[in-house]
Amino acid sequence: MNELKNKIEQIWDNRELLNQNESKELVRHVIAELDNGHIRVAEQISQGEWKVNDWIKKAILMYFPISENKTIHAGDLKFFDKIPTKTEFEKIGVRAVPHAIARYGSFIEKGAILMPSYVNIGAYVGSGSMVDTWATVGSCAQIGKNVHLAGGVGIGGVLEPPQAQPNIIEDDCFIGSRCIVVEGTIIEKESVLGANVVITASTHIIDVTGSEPVYFKGRVPSRSVVIPGSYTKEYPAGKYQVPCALIIGKRKESTDKKVSLNDALRDYGIGQ
Repeated sequence: MNELKNKIEQIWDNRELLNQNESKELVRHVIAELDNGHIRVAEQISQGEWKVNDWIKKAILMYFPISENKTIHAGDLKFFDKIPTKTEFEKIGVRAVPHAIARYGSFIEKGAILMPSYVNIGAYVGSGSMVDTWATVGSCAQIGKNVHLAGGVGIGGVLEPPQAQPNIIEDDCFIGSRCIVVEGTIIEKESVLGANVVITASTHIIDVTGSEPVYFKGRVPSRSVVIPGSYTKEYPAGKYQVPCALIIGKRKESTDKKVSLNDALRDYGIGQ
């Protein structure tokens, strides 16, 4: 693997090498390894800590210029793109409901369920997870095991720069309808995000469970229950409300990991 990494780095630093067939095959080999789950864009080191394999992201970026646009058939429908889609869902043990689309170079682990949704290249979806209707898993996003991405969730793609951390949803999380997670955010394991929570790299994530607020950015701590909120910020034109995310408690040990979002929020007197 180190030898493969070094060769990809060499091609990245000297793009003239990308004109050689050997280099093209190396890039294609990396994408094939991504597709079958032998390698992944980011690997968990410890709870909440991840290592980004930027050389794999470099291979993805180099895969586009060496690929040609081709017609892709889906029954009577036709598409025109450089990257084919996964087709052998039965073989890999994934339930894929029409019109679920997973791009080649993504990995969907056995036992995952794809409702009509989209999973982009470089992404990873763990076993037991559901990508619900019209949810999007962006390029290189990492979705753990037993995660539920509810309807319309947007997990953003982070492909460039190569060293940038992708968006990561750890195991056993519930991400409520129309949530947006972008800009390299980590949602740590067993967390619950209520509907319409938006988290970016600059979003104030405020723990309001104690006597004083505790602020986080770029990550939601493990087992947090989160709802949309706002805080007052003063501008030259006056005071206005700015969106934030409020941590209103911790997921209780008595709450089953597969509990509905409504039940998790009811623990804190909030209906969905």
